[in-house]
Amino acid sequence: MKKTPFVTLEKAKEIAAQYPTPFHVYDEAGIRANARALKQAFSWNPGYREYFAVKATPNPYILKILQEEGCGCDCSSYTELLMAEAVGSVGHDIMFSSNVTPEQDMRKAYELGAYINLDDATHVEFLERITDGKVPETVCLRYNPGGSFSLGNTIMDMPRDAKYGMTEDQMAGAINRLMALGTKHFGIHAFLASNTTNNGYYPELASQLFRLAVRLRNATGCHFSFINLSGGVGVDYRPEQPRSDIAIIGDGVRQQYEKILTPEGMGDIAIFTELGRFMLAPYGHLISTVLHQKHIYREYVGLDACAANLMRPAMYGAYHHITVLGKEDAILDHVYDVTGGLCENNDKFAIERSLPEIEIGDIVAIHDTGAHGFSMGYNYNGKLRSAEILLHPDGTFQLIRRAETPADYFATFDFSPFNL
Repeated sequence: MKKTPFVTLEKAKEIAAQYPTPFHVYDEAGIRANARALKQAFSWNPGYREYFAVKATPNPYILKILQEEGCGCDCSSYTELLMAEAVGSVGHDIMFSSNVTPEQDMRKAYELGAYINLDDATHVEFLERITDGKVPETVCLRYNPGGSFSLGNTIMDMPRDAKYGMTEDQMAGAINRLMALGTKHFGIHAFLASNTTNNGYYPELASQLFRLAVRLRNATGCHFSFINLSGGVGVDYRPEQPRSDIAIIGDGVRQQYEKILTPEGMGDIAIFTELGRFMLAPYGHLISTVLHQKHIYREYVGLDACAANLMRPAMYGAYHHITVLGKEDAILDHVYDVTGGLCENNDKFAIERSLPEIEIGDIVAIHDTGAHGFSMGYNYNGKLRSAEILLHPDGTFQLIRRAETPADYFATFDFSPFNL
């Protein structure tokens, strides 16, 4: 399947005339349509809610759009909690999922009335101390089943190697202790595979968590109010990849719910999701200009963006599709390494990628950067983080984060001893 950018060369030039490349641009229309499709897919569950993973795209303008579409915020740190609070998300609009949690973070989540998702059994005592014994009425527990997670004969991931979550026995002990402290309702959370476009992932995960809920209810007598399927639903980074069908996924979860929970008298459980990549990745592009060409043992094109703007290819070898704007229909008869300017040899957006002939000054769109793109940026080599632009449905655009300046980079230094 062909991947088509949501911006044209003309629109990219129009934005760049006001906000120079590189910049990340987000498609508001696409974000809203996707959020509505997700909500529809789980509309069979009256308590359903998506808690957007703030870490994926931590921008208040994005959070506000998703809030308007009925989404809550999944926060993992004090700063993310502050951002959620700033856009008006408080109480059970927030899911706080953290690990190795600082006291300041836990206190803030408690003060906001967020759902608190405990990563470890020892955190029960931590929560008791933080709250002076006044633990929340509802507490969530994160599960790690160990072993491997498989769909059919395919191993999707290895939970036993993950640092997250508790064993089933630890969860039962934590539930008993929390009930003794006054907790009345519980949630279950688990994340067992990443970026899978197999429509069977969520239904299989749901079946495991639903059965776990039944066993824990029978063992402890507790009441579960929600089960959080977390994230893991993927996107088609490569044109040939299958695309997740959220309607099929939602119906698959429904079937497991009616098969496992409803007969057990647990049909009041709400389903939560915690998607980041699925919600935002396809609706963001990194727009960059070709600065240089180099002809040695390979053909290189160098962009004004680098791994500081999009770390995933350098860090994971992740694939991001690249479109040369204005040449969408040109023959892909050249092979290039597409690089940034960091003093690191892994600063490459693409290696031996077939593309149309590229000239200095061409503008490229790097696809699927709407999640874990800008948010993973950094300042190595003194590189400055880019602007973020929101493209509205009517074609107008808005600066939602300005580009950094050298003054920002130097702001945390004290230059007074140097008379600067």
